[in-house]
Amino acid sequence: MREVLEFLARSIVGDPDAVVVDEVQNGSTVRLRLSVAPEDVGKVIGKGGRTVRAIRDVVRAAATREGVSVTVEIVE
Repeated sequence: MREVLEFLARSIVGDPDAVVVDEVQNGSTVRLRLSVAPEDVGKVIGKGGRTVRAIRDVVRAAATREGVSVTVEIVE
């Protein structure tokens, strides 16, 4: 799931080298924290949060295939 999130984020942002994903696993729950360059936060969130919602849906679908629950957070 971490790779999926990294791929999606790097495809969207202007500075793909600044994309960092931290993964914390607690049993069958995984928390992914996405950090991007300050000027790319708006691109990741999108208008009205549409982009981040779509990213979360794709990552959740990938997690479901692996039988785990996942949450995605955007940090600055």
